[in-house]
This record gives sequence, C-alpha cells and structure tokens, in this order.
Amino acid sequence: MTVTILFFATLRDYVGAKTLEMKLPPETTVAELKTLLVEKYPRLSPARGSMMAAVNREYAADAQTVPPDAEIAFFPPVSGG
Repeated sequence: MTVTILFFATLRDYVGAKTLEMKLPPETTVAELKTLLVEKYPRLSPARGSMMAAVNREYAADAQTVPPDAEIAFFPPVSGG
C-alpha cells in the first residue's frame, strides 16, 4: 500500500523534504513506520521517541494501524504558554 507522509518543523529539515510517498506492507503500525523512517533517514533518530503522528488528520498512537492511501503527518511536540 502507498501512503503520503508529511513532515513539519525540524522533522522536515531532518528528512530534507516536506512530503514523500512510501510503500508499506499491510497492517503497518505508526511505530513500525517511525522505525522505517529512522532507518531511511537516520537524522530522525533523536526525535523518534517524541515525534507526534496524525493519520488522516487525527492524532494517532504508535499502536494504530495505518490504513491504505493514508496521509500521515509527523511533527515535533508543541509547547505553548
């Protein structure tokens, strides 16, 4: 299955792209996708444990399965005040 991945803020800098498409095996979880991305883009490694994910514009936990043709967004944690 093919998915679209969006990167925001510093994650975009680490990957060197705003958007990319990636083929994934069926039943891939968000955690497994993060692992695949760190393998392909080692600069993401320090951010792996804290980067947040949204699948089809809804926050997603690491255990969530990525559906076919999904749009997955990754962004660093946001703090405000």
